[in-house]
Amino acid sequence: MDASLLTIQPNLVEPIYRQIVEQLRRLIAGGQLAPGDPLPSVREVAGFHAINPMTVSRAYGMAETEGLLERQRGKGMVVAATRSAAQNQSQRLALLEPQLLELARHAGELELPADAVLRRLAKLLGD
Repeated sequence: MDASLLTIQPNLVEPIYRQIVEQLRRLIAGGQLAPGDPLPSVREVAGFHAINPMTVSRAYGMAETEGLLERQRGKGMVVAATRSAAQNQSQRLALLEPQLLELARHAGELELPADAVLRRLAKLLGD
């Protein structure tokens, strides 16, 4: 995994360490990161994204506690061997549920019709 695979958005309300953990969760669930895949070092991620190394370390620690990652001597952090391969579509969609609920709430507050929101989302997804 390359440090550029993570997308950090410092202006979001969600703390950066949670952004990292959530992205790791999705990348593993989607099969983009497989069991045993090495992660970039804390320094690499922090340097690439110009963030505090302690933030990355906290994210990696949380992902390790959650069972997403494990430490391997000489390799650093890797995707946990106990993680199953890519999850099925309904499991992956469940990971999006909080963001979809928030999107639906925002669209309602803006009084946007569902078809317009869905067309825009389809365009963003490249469909």
